[in-house]
Amino acid sequence: MTIAGTAVGILGGRFDPIHYGHLRLAQEAAEALQLREVRFIPSGTPPHRGPTEASAADRVAMLRLAIADNPLFTVDECELRRKGPGYTVDTLTEIRHAVGAARPLALLLGADAFVDLATWSRWTQLFELAHLVVAHRPGYPVESWQARMGPELARQYRDRHLDQPLAVHEAPAGAIVVLPIAELDISASRLRLAVRSGRSLRYLLPDSVLDYIQAHGLYS
Repeated sequence: MTIAGTAVGILGGRFDPIHYGHLRLAQEAAEALQLREVRFIPSGTPPHRGPTEASAADRVAMLRLAIADNPLFTVDECELRRKGPGYTVDTLTEIRHAVGAARPLALLLGADAFVDLATWSRWTQLFELAHLVVAHRPGYPVESWQARMGPELARQYRDRHLDQPLAVHEAPAGAIVVLPIAELDISASRLRLAVRSGRSLRYLLPDSVLDYIQAHGLYS
């Protein structure tokens, strides 16, 4: 499939390490939304979580290895360059200034992250900066979201939800799109535990990333 749109996808995360769950989400979103590119943004200092186990340099290196053969994917180190807590609204503001006011931006989120959106700093401003694309993940069916997201986020969902994903190209920001993706139930925390337990990570992440982990003694 040819990706011919102008919209830019944004996928943030710790990527500690990057794995096929991240990569498959980005690929399916790029195809479903006809994105021009997907930018992987490794987190700097996330306000809600502790420090990463791998260094920023190692996480970036693994990311670059993982996406090396996909021209749709790029790495953006903007959060790593910023000092202080890495708030998503600040990241999107920086990207919006760089790409201009007209280009659609699509912030890619798992459903587990989306239902907690109202706990994020200045979360309502996100809709001024990007569309929110919510990917189905194992254990988070759409019908379970309403009870978990709270009344204000539920209202935003009702007001902003689009049934047609390609409608994100009609405006630069403001919509919510729900996107089913392949159910790859892989988590970075389980991968790190597997390394410490001496279990193989093969077929859970790219071989190039696995080789890097082993060569640098990460997570052991």
